[in-house]
Amino acid sequence: MNEFDVIIIGAGNAAFCAALAARESGASVLVLERAPQELSGGNSRFTAGAIRFAYDGVEDIRALCPELSQEQLDITDFGTYTTEQFFDDMFRITRFRTDPDLCEQLVQGSRETLGWMHSHGLRFLPIYGRQAFKVKGRFQFWGGLTLEAWGGGPGLVERETELASKAGIEIRYDARAVSLLFDGHKVTGVKVRKDGELHEIRGNAVVLAAGGFESNVEWRTRYLGPGWEMAKVRGTAFNTGDGIRMALEIGASSCGNWSGCHAVGWDYNAPEYGDLSVGDGFQKHSYPFGIMVNARGRRFVDEGADFRNYTYAKYGRVVLEQPDQFAWQVFDQKVTHLLRDEYRIKQVSKVSAPTLETLADKMEGVDKSGFLTEIARYNAAVCSEVPFNPNVKDGRGTEGLEVPKSNWANTIDEGPFEAYHITCGITFTFGGLRINPKTSQVISDDHAPIPGLYAAGELVGGLFYFNYPGGTGLMSGSVFGRQAGVNAAQG
Repeated sequence: MNEFDVIIIGAGNAAFCAALAARESGASVLVLERAPQELSGGNSRFTAGAIRFAYDGVEDIRALCPELSQEQLDITDFGTYTTEQFFDDMFRITRFRTDPDLCEQLVQGSRETLGWMHSHGLRFLPIYGRQAFKVKGRFQFWGGLTLEAWGGGPGLVERETELASKAGIEIRYDARAVSLLFDGHKVTGVKVRKDGELHEIRGNAVVLAAGGFESNVEWRTRYLGPGWEMAKVRGTAFNTGDGIRMALEIGASSCGNWSGCHAVGWDYNAPEYGDLSVGDGFQKHSYPFGIMVNARGRRFVDEGADFRNYTYAKYGRVVLEQPDQFAWQVFDQKVTHLLRDEYRIKQVSKVSAPTLETLADKMEGVDKSGFLTEIARYNAAVCSEVPFNPNVKDGRGTEGLEVPKSNWANTIDEGPFEAYHITCGITFTFGGLRINPKTSQVISDDHAPIPGLYAAGELVGGLFYFNYPGGTGLMSGSVFGRQAGVNAAQG
């Protein structure tokens, strides 16, 4: 069969939300995945599964996590994360550049969309291990990020694939969409390469959910700038901008932060692309509790400027800008118990030593004298009279440094010491296609809707600029994917 009501390009979270919504609306649905089945799922499969949404209190959490015991509820402060807080974070983090209509659709639709996903059989649980620390016998969540998908990104994609198959949605792997069928007015299907041959598949509507262009070295260097060919790719090797390219070829409008991306601190010796056996374990996100130094041994960024889920997506770019594109994260024994699980993986690039002098000898590429001078200067500047509290922005900072540390500043003086070698890992690109915020329909460069063409996920431009609040990517894919599926089915 090569004719369907709705054709979805991609097989990550945004794609499956579109597919499930279209099928729920009564459409026949085909999902085309460029990757082989064992590597399918796009970047969604590489995430930890954190998903940001607005909630008013514990009852909203209980509705999505009915497995929570009373004992867990009694020792946990979930707080609230209101729509107002979500809006504030989106505007603050993107320097007030986020498209207000896209942002409103995302924020206002976040809770209801998560409830829709849960009603379909997707499960969520609190992120105890990464977003809450236990202080005085009680967990307190921070940073507006509370829930993750059961089984992380791999569990999310696996469950969505299962639900799609049960719903009668056909999935074809190793099937690369190469161009859109377009009659000059309406998109009528796609041209697909499978098994070395080109095929045409007809459809009433097409939903593009094929990711950004982060795995396209040439595009990264062209749009993000010189040096970006040196970045590691955190996720799939298959997000090379195909969906964006196909739409631009028929006159779609581009928009958003084409020179911007989500990029993090990533293990220096990680492979060129993501490794599903490790997942997101190559990331190194506990830097707020230590310091980061470059090849000169100097600090170059405020590690404690904000909670890590408001800074981690932009600090990868800063690391890439350092000499030889690397940094070392340094911790002492006062905080090593706070380090996230990713610091304990087998494939970690780590050195440890009983003294700072011997640690410096092991930190490859770092000027020893510069490092020891920097540590001494930093230790002397720490305001140690302010209590340390990892659950809040504690104001325990430094005084008199050219590069301050605003929160969670501790002297680095209790050995043994640990240092972790990192570089830049790119997650996804921010530039993409212009869509109607309320329908997810792609807009042409004449600023008119393109009949039969919709988009969701990373390839939607205009939502994120410079940075992004952690967990918003999966939420965006869910909100706009569901919306695209519903409207494509009604097409």
